[in-house]
Amino acid sequence: MRHVAQAALAACLSSFALGGILPAAAQTLNLAVGAPVTSLDPHYHALSPNYAVADMLFDSLTSFDARARVVARLAESWRPVAEDGWEFKLRPGVTFHNGNAFTAEDVAFTVARVPTVPNSPSSYGIYTRAIRRVEVMDPLTVRFHTSGPYPLLPVDLAQVEMLDSETHANPLTEEFNSGKLAIGTGPFRVMAHRNGDRIEYARNDAYFGDRPHWARVSYRMITNDAARTAALLSGDVDFIDQVPTSDIAKLRGDARVQISEIDGLRLIFLALDHSREAASPFAMGEDGRPLPRNPLKDVRVRRALSMAIDRGAIAERVMEGAATPAAQLLPAGAFGSIPGLVAQRGDPDGARRLLAEAGYPNGFRLTLHGPNDRYMNDARIIQAIGQMWTRAGVRTSVEAQPWATFVGRAGRQELSAMLVGWGTSSGEASSPLRSLLATFNAQRGFGGSNRGRYSNPAMDAAMDEALRTLDDEKREALLREATRIGMEDVGIIPVHIQKNVWAMRRGLRHEARADELTRAQDVRPMQP
Repeated sequence: MRHVAQAALAACLSSFALGGILPAAAQTLNLAVGAPVTSLDPHYHALSPNYAVADMLFDSLTSFDARARVVARLAESWRPVAEDGWEFKLRPGVTFHNGNAFTAEDVAFTVARVPTVPNSPSSYGIYTRAIRRVEVMDPLTVRFHTSGPYPLLPVDLAQVEMLDSETHANPLTEEFNSGKLAIGTGPFRVMAHRNGDRIEYARNDAYFGDRPHWARVSYRMITNDAARTAALLSGDVDFIDQVPTSDIAKLRGDARVQISEIDGLRLIFLALDHSREAASPFAMGEDGRPLPRNPLKDVRVRRALSMAIDRGAIAERVMEGAATPAAQLLPAGAFGSIPGLVAQRGDPDGARRLLAEAGYPNGFRLTLHGPNDRYMNDARIIQAIGQMWTRAGVRTSVEAQPWATFVGRAGRQELSAMLVGWGTSSGEASSPLRSLLATFNAQRGFGGSNRGRYSNPAMDAAMDEALRTLDDEKREALLREATRIGMEDVGIIPVHIQKNVWAMRRGLRHEARADELTRAQDVRPMQP
C-alpha cells in the first residue's frame, strides 16, 4: 500500500511539472485543510477548524494577530472603567451580510446566546462566563460588568464571533450548517456547504476591513494526508495545511512549491479518566475484565504512564522534527509557562517501579483511543505510545477512529485514555488551564474540553486568583503555580507542541499564524 501511495505521489509530481503553475492573478483560491469542520455555528463547538471557518464569515470585538497578540476588530478601543467593568467602543458603519447594521444590541444578544447553545460538545461559554451583565450605553458603546477584576476580557472576546440580534433570534445550529443563518460581518459569505466535504465562499465586497484578494474560495476538507499533498502537487488545490511530516523535506526542496511555517501553540496530550472511582471502561485486569477500581485515579499510575513515554522519539521519528517534546501546557517563553520545565527522557524501568508501588506489579491492560484524521500523525502517535506503555508493563491496545466518532465518545466520558489536542489562540496559560484542567462547571464555562473530568481544588484556586489579578507579573506567577499543580498531579499528560506548516503553489504568499488557523484572507498573490 505504501508503494502505491508513493507511486501516486510521483505521478502527481510529474503532472504538476507538466501542468505548470496557475496564474497568480486568479480570483479563485482552492485550498484544502486536514481536519473536518463540524459546524458553521460559531458558538457550537470550540475547535480550531470551526473557528478558522467562522473567522472568515463572522467577526469578534477583538482579534489575534499572527503572533497571538490582541488587536482591534469590531471594537475600535476598550478600557477598564472600574475594577468590575470594561467599556468597548464599536467600529461605526459595519453591516452584516444581509445589510443589517452592527450595534451594541448585537453584542448583548451574542453574549447571552453563547452559553445556551444546546448539545455543544465543547462550549464557548468559557469566554463569556466572567460577564455578569451587559449594558448598552448607546448604539456604538457597550459596557461589560464582571463579578470583580477580570483582566482577560479583551482576550476572551477575541474568541466570540458576533451575531445579528434580528437574524439570529432563536437560531438552530442546523440552520447555520445549512447556510441559512451563516450570516456575519466577515470578509466572506457562504455560498454552499457540503458537510465534511467543502465550503464555497464569495467575497464580501462591503467588508469594513482589508479587502480579501479572492472573489471565490473553495475550502475543501481532505483528511487523508497523502491525498491532500497529491491535490496540491496535481494543481487540484493551490494551498494546503497540516503538511504531512513525511513530505516537508521534499516539498521544501521543490522550487515549484513554497512552505510557510511557524512555531505553534497546539499541545498534543493524553487525557485520562478521572471521573470514576470504580471500574473504568477500558482498564482491565489480566483476565480481560474491568478492574474493580480505576487505576488512573492513582497519581503514581498517571506518573508511570507519563514516565514511560519517550517524547523525544515521537518528536524525531513520528513527527519527523515538526514538534517539540512537552512537559507543560505551552512552549517556553509563553505567558504563564514555567521556565526550565522540559520533557524528560522516557524511563520504562522507572515506570514499572511506580506501577508496582501503586499495587500493579504485573501491570494491567488499557485501551488508548484517539482520532485518525484530526492531528498530524495522530494514529501513528497513539500506536507509538501504546508500544511504550506496553514495554513499561501496561499492555495497551490502540483504537483510532474518525474524529466525528471519537470526539462524541470522548465528550461523553466513555473512554479511559485518549489522545487529544488544544490550540491556545490567546498565547497564554489561562486558556488551557480553564478548558483542559479546571473542574468541569457548565455554568461558569470551565472545563469545557476537560474530557477526563480532572479536578483539583488547589489548581482551581490558583487559576481563579490569576483570573482576578490585573497586575500581569502577579497574574503570570499564579498561572505558573496553577500549571505546576496540574502537571505534578498529572491532570493530563503533555506529549508535544506542534509546529504549524502550510504548503502552496509558487506565486502565493501566506501569513503563518501561531494559532494554526487556516483562513483564506491570509493568502495573497505575491507582488510582481
